[in-house]
Amino acid sequence: MPCEPLDLTMTPEAMLAAWPPGTPLAVIWSADADCPRSAWSILAAPTRTYTWPARGAPSRTPAEPIAQLAALFDAHAHGQQPPIGQQPVPFLGGWIGCLSYDLGRVIEPAAGLPAGPPRATDDRHWPGMQWCRCPAAYVHNRVSGQWWVVGEPGVLPPVRLLEAAVGDAPPAFELGGLRSTTGRDAFEDQVRRVIDYIHAGDAFQVNLAHRLTGSFCGSTRALFLELARQAAPWYGAYIETDDDAASDGPKDNGRRGGGDRRAVVSMSPELLAELDPVTRRVSTRPMKGTRRGHAAPAELLASPKDSAELNMIIDLMRNDLGRVCEYRTVRVDEARVIERHGGAPSNGDAGLLQGVATVSGRLRPGAGLADLLRAAFPGGSITGAPKIRAMQIIDELEPVARGPYCGGVGFVSDHGHAAFNVAIRTALVSGIGAPGSALDAIAEGVLDYSVGAGIVADSTPKGEWLETLDKSGVISRIATIHGAPA
Repeated sequence: MPCEPLDLTMTPEAMLAAWPPGTPLAVIWSADADCPRSAWSILAAPTRTYTWPARGAPSRTPAEPIAQLAALFDAHAHGQQPPIGQQPVPFLGGWIGCLSYDLGRVIEPAAGLPAGPPRATDDRHWPGMQWCRCPAAYVHNRVSGQWWVVGEPGVLPPVRLLEAAVGDAPPAFELGGLRSTTGRDAFEDQVRRVIDYIHAGDAFQVNLAHRLTGSFCGSTRALFLELARQAAPWYGAYIETDDDAASDGPKDNGRRGGGDRRAVVSMSPELLAELDPVTRRVSTRPMKGTRRGHAAPAELLASPKDSAELNMIIDLMRNDLGRVCEYRTVRVDEARVIERHGGAPSNGDAGLLQGVATVSGRLRPGAGLADLLRAAFPGGSITGAPKIRAMQIIDELEPVARGPYCGGVGFVSDHGHAAFNVAIRTALVSGIGAPGSALDAIAEGVLDYSVGAGIVADSTPKGEWLETLDKSGVISRIATIHGAPA
C-alpha cells in the first residue's frame, strides 16, 4: 500500500471542516503539538462497517466477539512497513472503531452480577462494538506538521477539493442544558454504598459514574471541532455511523437517508493500550487523581489518597498485562507524573491536572491483539480493583448502561499497529437524520456525557460528586450543567 508525503499546509482542523458533507468520516485525533506521545491524527473515509451484535442477529457465545474481530483484522493484515527512509506512520489503512464498556461483561462473564444480568437500563442501545473499514487515510504528525496519504487510491476526497472548501461557512449545532440522569442525592447515596462495600472487603476502589443528558441538533462534526478546540485531547476520536447502514457486511455509507444516526465524540486524555508491531511492546497510561487546572501540581502530587488510587490501578494493569506478556517484561516506566490536560489558555481555562502512570510489557510469542483485549479490556482505571468485583458493583448501582463511555475508541492498522483510548471525556450523540441531509446532521437527537470518580475508603460523597463535575469541564464550556455549583 502506498505511503506518500504530501506538500500540504492545511491543519487537521481545516481538513475536517472541509470534509464533504456526503462523504463518511472517521477520525483519530491528537491536538497537542508539544506531546510526542500522541502526535498522530488520522482522517479517513470509511467504506463499510462491522457491528456486533448485528441487528436481528441470534445470541452468540461469549468468546465470539473478540474472536470474530481478530479474524476481521487478520483478513486484511499485510505486515507491510513504510518504505525505508520515510518517517514511519502508525496507520497504513485498516480499521477505526469503538468497543463499548458493556462488552467487558461478555469478554469476562464472571463480571456479571451474581444474581443475574445487569440492572442498568439499556435505553440508548449502543452496539457492543462497531468498526469502520478505512482502506485509505490522510495522516498528520502534529509535532512536525507533515501530512501523508496512505492506502488505496481513489477512496479519499481529493486534496484539491478539500483545499477549495477551506473557508466555507461551517455547519452549526445546538445543545440544550444537561441534567444528571442519577441526580446528586442518588449519586451520593451510591458513593456511600460503595464505601460500605470497601469497608466490608469487597473492593479497594470502584469507579462510579453518572450520565449528563441534553437535547442535540445540528452537525456532530462541528461539535467535535468545538470540543477538540476546548480540550486539545491527546487521544481524541470521532466516528459517525448510520444505524440503517450498519451490518456485518459491506454497506454504502455514502447514502444520505434519514435513518437513525450516532456519533462518538471522544476527547480522551487516557491511553488504554498501544501495540507496536515491530517490538511487540504494549503500553498503557492509567490516570487517577484530578484537580482543577488552577491548582498547584504539588498539591495533587502530595495527596496520599490520589497516590494510593493510582497505585491500585498500576498493580491491576501490571496484572492484566502479565496475563499476555513475556515473563519479567512487564514494568512500570513512570510510577506517577502530573500532567495538564485540556483547557483553552486564551479563555483563561487551565483544564485539569491528572496523575498518570505508564506501564508496559512485551507480548509473549503467539499472543496477539485479541489476547491483549481479553486481558486488559475494560481498563482498570474506569472499573476499579479488583476488576471483576468492581464491575459487579457498578452493574448493581449505575442506573443506565454506559455504552461506548469507558470503553475504548481507536485504530488497528493493517500492518499491525494498534492503539485504543479509554473513552472518558466522551460525548455520545444519537438521533434522527433528516432525509437528504449531510451525514453528520442530526435533526432531533440527544447528547449523553458521562462523568465518574474513583471511590476509595476515605472518599466523601460530596467530594466525589464535585470531582465528577470538575470532569464535566469540557462540555460545560458549551452547555449549562443543571445542578452544578455556580
